[in-house]
Formats: sequence, C-alpha cells, structure tokens
Amino acid sequence: MFVVIAGGDPTGAQLASALLAQGHRVCVVEHRREVLARLHRLLPTESIYEGHALDLDVLDRVRLRQAQVLAACLPLDAENLVLCYIARTAYHVPRTIARINHPHTAWLFGRSFGVDIAVNQAEIMAGLIAEEMSLGEMVTLLKLRRGRFALVEQRLAEGSEAAGAAIKDLPLPDQCLLAAIIRRGEMILPRGTTVLQPGDDVLAIVDPERADRLAALFRKPEAPA
Repeated sequence: MFVVIAGGDPTGAQLASALLAQGHRVCVVEHRREVLARLHRLLPTESIYEGHALDLDVLDRVRLRQAQVLAACLPLDAENLVLCYIARTAYHVPRTIARINHPHTAWLFGRSFGVDIAVNQAEIMAGLIAEEMSLGEMVTLLKLRRGRFALVEQRLAEGSEAAGAAIKDLPLPDQCLLAAIIRRGEMILPRGTTVLQPGDDVLAIVDPERADRLAALFRKPEAPA
C-alpha cells in the first residue's frame, strides 16, 4: 500500500514509522525546516519530500494519484479539509483520513469535504477513558469496521460466572465471538467444549454496546453491601 502523509509533526512521523515497519510505502510531505530536520533523523530520506502539501506541483511529484490513502496531519484544520477535498476530487484517492486539531471544527470533517475518516484526538481520549471506566478490567485492543465491533481482552477472575464453565454453556451476548484464550503463555483456539479457567486471558470480538455484558461474565461479582 502507498500512503501519502501531509505533515511531519509527531502524529505524521509516528504514523509513517508504523506503516514503514509494516512494509508499506510512505511519503511524508513537509516544508518546515525544523520539522524536516527531525524527520530526517527518524525516517529514511526516500520517504520524505520537501514541499508544501497544498502545492499541486508537489502533489504531482509525490504521485498522489497513485496513493491508496492520504493522511492529512497538517497543523491547520482548514488545510486538512482543503487537502482532502483536492485529493478526492482532483486525484481520486480512494481513502482520506484527516486529523482534527480543534474540536469546534469537527462538524466540517465529512464526505462533503472528501474526508472518509476524521481523527479527533480529544474525543478519542475522552471516549477511551469513559469506556475503560465502564468496562473495568476489560481492555479494548482494536476497533473494527469503523467502531461497529471491538477486539477486547480480559483476564478471567476467580469466582466469576465464566470460571469453570464451558463456552457453549455461557450466556454470551449477541454479536460476540470468543476468538482466543491465552493460558499460561500458550494460545488456545476456543471451541464450544473449551472450559475457561481463572487466570485465562480471553480475547473476544464484540459489539461495543454489549461489551459490558461480556465483561460481567469474566469479573468477580461484587459482594453484597
């Protein structure tokens, strides 16, 4: 996959590093001298292009038309919106992702400006905090299908409803699949007859709205007051 990243601030630089580590082709477009100096310490030179991401000549030279994804990580929201619009309408980039710097502009980041996915960091952090508080020991590892499902992990507590029970006998919520069990460092692919044990780390794919019901099966019930 070829990804063009506009902006070499920490978000863009970290995204580029992660994509390169996964074997993807990346081009980070940046024009600020001080940011470029830092980028050259972090990334291969061939993955960096000096120029302004809103310059059409620059976009032509980095072959934006060949990119599968554009990630707009510029410091100004107006620039990110304009860039996504150009990428979609003039260069026909299949997927655009834009960073929202200021929450009050979030309502603009939609399909009318060619934005497929808008990343509002403040909103994400608030959501994660609320989610972790509501789910207790359950940890969300990954969101799937634009948040419609989540890959979660939870350690099975002694005395929980699921401890000592076969998976087929558990009242699992709808839209839930137990994907794997980590037991004493070994991975087990669960079947209906698999019996869960205290200390198991259970990985599941679940509808986030039903995750609290799944978490309740794995945690120790609270003692009555």
